[in-house]
Amino acid sequence: MGVPHGILPAMSQVTFREATAADLSTLLALLADDAIARERTGYVDEPTLEVRAAFDEIATDPNNVLVVGERIGEVVACLQLTFIPGLSRGGMRRALVEAVRVRADLRGQRIGEQLMQDAMARARARGCRLIQLTTDKRRQAAHRFYARLGFEASHEGMKRTL
Repeated sequence: MGVPHGILPAMSQVTFREATAADLSTLLALLADDAIARERTGYVDEPTLEVRAAFDEIATDPNNVLVVGERIGEVVACLQLTFIPGLSRGGMRRALVEAVRVRADLRGQRIGEQLMQDAMARARARGCRLIQLTTDKRRQAAHRFYARLGFEASHEGMKRTL
């Protein structure tokens, strides 16, 4: 039912909604659409039982939402947003953004900016006063993108495989 890649009109309206199970294969394709993602442990391009279980867990968790951006009935962007209550900063709620992707052939059309504006609106609506994310150190274009949206590189992130 989609339009072939590269055929979407440049200024078509993007709408945002919560992902459904029917979006899962498209979400995996978006997440794997770069070299950095493909070299990570756990990369899959088809929904496995584990991936379906993770999707179901996210979809039923009131503090998580998978957001998709859709143009002309086709999913072209996604992110995961997690709402985190905390004791620090006076009990402030924060939102964590993960897995931000815009289809490669549509980058540079402000779809990512619209996606992040939608995420910030969702976070505000949930009472969050801070939104945070991490981005791979090699993603220099992403660093510039997030800085343009007002994000500051205020902390050094660390990860460890368990």
